[in-house]
Amino acid sequence: MTTVGIPGGRDVTASLDRPAADTVVVACPPHPQYGSSRSDSRLNAVSDAMAPDIGCLRFDYGPWDEGRGERADAENALAWASEQTDAVGLFGYSFGAAVALRTAAEIDGDAGPAVLSVLAPPAGLTEHLDATAALDAIDCPVQVVVGERDDTVDWKPVVDRAAELGHAVERLPADHHFVGQRGRIAETVGPFLRDHL
Repeated sequence: MTTVGIPGGRDVTASLDRPAADTVVVACPPHPQYGSSRSDSRLNAVSDAMAPDIGCLRFDYGPWDEGRGERADAENALAWASEQTDAVGLFGYSFGAAVALRTAAEIDGDAGPAVLSVLAPPAGLTEHLDATAALDAIDCPVQVVVGERDDTVDWKPVVDRAAELGHAVERLPADHHFVGQRGRIAETVGPFLRDHL
């Protein structure tokens, strides 16, 4: 693992697992105001699923900015990873799922992800993070994974729209936090990302 400073004008630090890999997944963490970070267990589960040949760039957001700056952080991490490697995927959990969806919808050209997987995406947290509407503007393969017992966020609109658009939708027997589900997350998300990278 290597520590990386992500350029872009905000204080964003990342951990790059398997830095020699020529393919990488950028992982967006959950809500920073609730103590979440790049060390989140769900991000680590996805990173572990990428071993041994695909890297994972797990980053911390810069100072809280109502979703705008956090989206910029993800865009900058994705751009940095695109410059360093041959192919880039994108993953996000909870708040990070909304960030990942908006980022994939808005980033231009070659810096965009080859594949996107989101875990427990909230339909909309702020005006800057409308995850449901973002799906209409994404042109890479998308996987939406939710916990059937998740009553923490409103994920149903995202799942419904993803299904309408023909994206992969997976429902796991879990709540929002996927307690004790690390292996199942890896088994569900890992193959989807690998198949499209």
